[in-house]
Amino acid sequence: MMTKDNRRHIRIDSINLTYFALDENDKIVKQSIGRTLNVSESGILLETHIPVDLKQAILLAIGLEDDVVDIKGNVIYSADCENGKYKTGIEFYDVDETAFQILKLFIDYFNRHEGKG
Repeated sequence: MMTKDNRRHIRIDSINLTYFALDENDKIVKQSIGRTLNVSESGILLETHIPVDLKQAILLAIGLEDDVVDIKGNVIYSADCENGKYKTGIEFYDVDETAFQILKLFIDYFNRHEGKG
């Protein structure tokens, strides 16, 4: 049975990524690594080893070759996985033009290389 996909942007598969949890003053309070399950222009789905608080502000370090940018997002959902890990949906916000262009290149690159080890 097929279900309708209501996403505004296509998602692409990726691997690992560093993220930082921020407090209300944008100070880093926790650093961890997550596995990127998919990403689009509006958000990302991470698999993490620890739960991430709902509404937590997150800073993601996303890069392509030598270009690395920080993108902020808010946790919009978090769920336990069957494997003891957690899936965390993050919606991007306050993305400047430079970061957005790198994000688009990142998505385009993986779209072209999807499924090619």
